[in-house]
Amino acid sequence: MPDLSQAELKALTGAAAAMWASGDFNEIGRNLMPVAEDMCRAIDPAAGSRVLDIACGSGNFGLVAARRYCHVSGIDIAANLVERARLRAAAEGLEADFGTGDAQALDFDDASFDVVASAFGIIFAPDQKAAASEALRVCRPGGRIVLANWMPEGFGKDFFGAHARHAPPPQGAPSPLVWGTADGLDALMGHGLADLRPERRSAMIHYLSVDHAVETYARCFGPTIRAIDRVGDAGTPALLADLAAVVERYNTARDGSVAMQADYLLAVGVRA
Repeated sequence: MPDLSQAELKALTGAAAAMWASGDFNEIGRNLMPVAEDMCRAIDPAAGSRVLDIACGSGNFGLVAARRYCHVSGIDIAANLVERARLRAAAEGLEADFGTGDAQALDFDDASFDVVASAFGIIFAPDQKAAASEALRVCRPGGRIVLANWMPEGFGKDFFGAHARHAPPPQGAPSPLVWGTADGLDALMGHGLADLRPERRSAMIHYLSVDHAVETYARCFGPTIRAIDRVGDAGTPALLADLAAVVERYNTARDGSVAMQADYLLAVGVRA
């Protein structure tokens, strides 16, 4: 993909901010709390570690780390998600500093953190090289970077592919699934890592029914909301039918409820 101009990146970043501010992503993200817990177990940060949660959404990873008495900062481009993360931290009596920010231009000094994490967040940054560079920059030498990324196969391929068939992404927008392969990660971050260990993991995503899953995505998930806006009333039924087919394909429940098996890439890197 050719390098984008600053004007193109600015436009894509603005569109991404508006997309993630729509709906209520927390209702989607809370299904992925076990992923945040797996990420934390994978690196086992000591109490007192300085932790950054990039594109934190409503705070899943940051909250898990804060329960371990880590010193947590979290940033997200969508102010409503930051506010939800703050509310969740307050409800648990946790110390965590959540604020608005851009993964492509972090407002932190070099080597500020022992752990830099992102759960299905940094992958959506329009300038992937800048986001990867910033994550490396703020992680101290010997510190760890832990990521959970959707892959260009299985659930990630089919779920985001269903959106793209009906509402192709903006011109020039890179695929977030680049982050979901060992080669893609190595190209983005390998130059700054002494070690990189990607591992395929599975998350179970639960809903009351297939209809409930599709309705929740249509109401709460920014990419689905954007796709519905783009296809309009005429195209929405076909889009939602494709999403329902994806949910059914990965549903392992046999009682009318939904328990989707969604594979993802969990990657741990050590900063060089």
